[in-house]
Amino acid sequence: MSQNRRHSAGMGPHASRMGPARLYLVTPPLGDAGAIADALADALNAADIAAVLVRLEDGDETALLERVKTLRILIQSNGAALLLDGHAGLVARAECDGAHLTGTDALRAAAPGLKPKYIAGCGGLGTRHDAMLAGESGADYVMFGEPNGRRPSFDAVIERVAWWTEIFQVPCVGYAANVDEVEALARAGAEFVAVDEAVWRSPASLRAAAERLAAELVR
Repeated sequence: MSQNRRHSAGMGPHASRMGPARLYLVTPPLGDAGAIADALADALNAADIAAVLVRLEDGDETALLERVKTLRILIQSNGAALLLDGHAGLVARAECDGAHLTGTDALRAAAPGLKPKYIAGCGGLGTRHDAMLAGESGADYVMFGEPNGRRPSFDAVIERVAWWTEIFQVPCVGYAANVDEVEALARAGAEFVAVDEAVWRSPASLRAAAERLAAELVR
């Protein structure tokens, strides 16, 4: 990926915490990428989006690359980083900006092929120890609160975000299950707030999320 886009996304290990939190969009698992293209374009045009995490349904490599191609220019031309959920081996061929890996084993396996040119983010971190291992293994960001299996309580997610951002320099993504969680995650210190299609497919919800991040900036 271009270094300019990586730096503008602010997802590297030295990202500044002086600015406002930014939105990080998460797609549903995609079998037909074109089905979300219009709604995604509207979201990218309506708010400051740092990154889009593209999740893919199973398929052969050719099909996966075609789905990413459908969305790549749309995402990157709007200044957002395009990340694949897993599929680290496709990042370079699909001209993406990086990959999101679930768990420290996946991160350690993929990081040598991604860094330093591409972003290697990590989620699925069930414990503080897991999060620290991710940081030590070169994660460009860690994610807390994503709904993989049983999501912890929101209070627990907030506690983890606050703990991480107080101690560590690696940026943090807090996953908001709804608009009401966005501001609290930003207040806890998350540099990025992830929202899925339940938020970004709705113009009113996306606008509310962006407004809550802006409101946190002026506190």
